[in-house]
Amino acid sequence: MAVAYPQFFGTKKVDTSLMVSSSSSVSPVILSQDELKKIAAYKAVEFVESGMVVGLGTGSTAKHAVDKIAELLHSGKLKNIVGIPTSKITHEQAVSLGIPLSDLNKHPIVDLAIDGADEVDPQMNLVKGRGGSLLREKMVEAATKKFIVIVDESKLVNYIGGSGLAMPVEIVPFCWEFTLKRLEMLFIEAGCVGKLRTTGGGGDEEPYVTDNGNYIIDLYFKKDMGDLKDASDAILRLAGVVEHGMFIDMATTVIVAGKLGVSVTNKL
Repeated sequence: MAVAYPQFFGTKKVDTSLMVSSSSSVSPVILSQDELKKIAAYKAVEFVESGMVVGLGTGSTAKHAVDKIAELLHSGKLKNIVGIPTSKITHEQAVSLGIPLSDLNKHPIVDLAIDGADEVDPQMNLVKGRGGSLLREKMVEAATKKFIVIVDESKLVNYIGGSGLAMPVEIVPFCWEFTLKRLEMLFIEAGCVGKLRTTGGGGDEEPYVTDNGNYIIDLYFKKDMGDLKDASDAILRLAGVVEHGMFIDMATTVIVAGKLGVSVTNKL
């Protein structure tokens, strides 16, 4: 059986046991993007064990994982789980489902975190934060022993920024236009354009405000920005920047749901 997504994760260990064989005589079932997200999320929850402290991600894919954890808790298949939510919306979801919660002050080491991603490159680097929760996500996921990323195959890119969609940067509101221009100048050779994220539509949009009271600048790239660690350092050196949405060398497992089934890739 061929390895899923051979152009990605080629040097990593890939579990193909869940992949649909191309020689199968059964006609493939066409699944919606949300159904693919649910499949990836449910597979990730199989890694959760009783007694764990679990980072609960934010977004449409992670939401399915939180739902499944709650279901297993209520059925008794999981016990003594403590959740660490990565956003206010995930906190509200977990409370509504009866998942016991805590924070990094009481649990500075997290056993496992499950979260989605907006982009995944072949080295398992990520873009996260198009949902606006990148700072809290990074704080929790940097404290975890095992970080499982769950995506559908549309999130795979050849390089970070390769989707043409936003790479978010959380900034303080003070003089945000100044910070935006400085961010653009860092990546002028990559054709970078920055935009302040706003709420809703219409002509009277207000700046989007994160859970931490900050603004978000969305960066759009026409070309590869180059070495990601250098790019990260350059962004974080700018006064006014709080955090960026590149999650470099943080994922330990990537679960991808796609037309052929589900692949599980573990970093060596």
